Amino acid sequence: MKKGCKFGTHRVIEPVGTLPQPAQRIDNTMEIYDNEILIDVQTLNIDSASFTQIKGQANGDVEEIKKIMTNIVDTRGKHHNPVTGSGGMLIGTIREIGPALEGKTELKVGDKIATLVSLSLTPLKIKEIKEVRKDIDQVDVDAQAILFESGIYAVLPQDIPQNLALSVLDVAGAPAQTQKLVKEGDNVLVVGGAGKSGMLCLYEAKRIAGPKGKVICLAHSERSKSVVMDAGLADEVIIADATKPVEVYEKVKAATNGEMVDVTINCVNVPNTEMSCILATKDTGKIYFFSMATSFTAAALGAEGVGMDTHMIIGNGYAKDHANIALQIIRDSQVIRDIYTNLYA
Repeated sequence: MKKGCKFGTHRVIEPVGTLPQPAQRIDNTMEIYDNEILIDVQTLNIDSASFTQIKGQANGDVEEIKKIMTNIVDTRGKHHNPVTGSGGMLIGTIREIGPALEGKTELKVGDKIATLVSLSLTPLKIKEIKEVRKDIDQVDVDAQAILFESGIYAVLPQDIPQNLALSVLDVAGAPAQTQKLVKEGDNVLVVGGAGKSGMLCLYEAKRIAGPKGKVICLAHSERSKSVVMDAGLADEVIIADATKPVEVYEKVKAATNGEMVDVTINCVNVPNTEMSCILATKDTGKIYFFSMATSFTAAALGAEGVGMDTHMIIGNGYAKDHANIALQIIRDSQVIRDIYTNLYA
C-alpha cells in the first residue's frame, strides 16, 4: 500500500506542490493510501454560498443542478465550486481504514461520521446523485470519499437524527467562534441571523452577552423577523438589505442609540455585505466573516476607505470542540431544535 502525506499532498495533480484545498485538480481514485480513510457517502451538505450559486446557474432545475455538481467533481476530483471557491461537508459510513492510522484514531469500519473538513479538499467520486433537497442544500448520493490523516470529523450522535445533525455540524464553526468572541454586556449584530448558522450564533451571543448586552438580528423579511422574535433569539430584529451599507448603518445606529456594536457576525450567503458589517461595528470592534461569499479584499480595502480600525476575522469553520458546542445547542434549546427539524431535517 502506498504511503501518503498527512495533509493529502500526494493526491494533488495540479499545481504540484500545493495543498488539496487550493489545488485545481486532485486524484479521486478510491484506492486508499496507508494513512487514509475510505467513506461510503450517503449525503452531501453543500456550502450555502455554493449551493445558492449552483441553483441560480441551474435556474432551480434539479436535473441541471445534478449536472453542474457532477461536472465539478469530474473536473476537479472534489466538490470545489469554481465560482464561490467553497465546498460543504458529508456524512457516510467508514468502509476502510489505512494501516498507518492504527492506534491513531478511535474510528472503526462501520462507524457513521460527518466530515468536518471542506468538500473543496476532499477526494470524491459520485456514481449517482439520488435526490436533491434544494431548500436545505442537501444531496443524497451513491458516492465514495477519502478523509486524510489530518482531517477532522464527528461520529454522528445517537440522540439527534442524522439529517438534523448534518445541518448543524455543517455550520458548527459559527456558534463556536461566536462563543469565543462575545463577552458579557456586548452589543452584537448577526447579519443573516434567521439562517442556519445565524440562529445558532444568535443563541450563543444572547447566552453570553446576557441582560446587560443587546443582540440584534439583521433579517431580510418580516417572515424571518417573526421566526427569530417568536423564538426569543434576539433583543431586536432589523429588516434591511445587507448589501446596502448606509441603510444598515442607520438602522444599527438607531437600535444602539449611536453606540454601534462590539461584535458583528456575518452569516449571509450573498456577496457585497462587507461594508454593512464594517459600518455597523465600533471602530475597535470585531467582525467575524463566517460567510463564504465574503471578499476579503473588499473587506480590507473597504475598512481602510472609511477609516475603521476594526478587527476582522476570516471565517475559519473550525474551532476547538466546535462540533460538541453546536450539537449541545440542539440538546439545550427545544425551540431551536424544533425550528431546525422543521426547516432543515
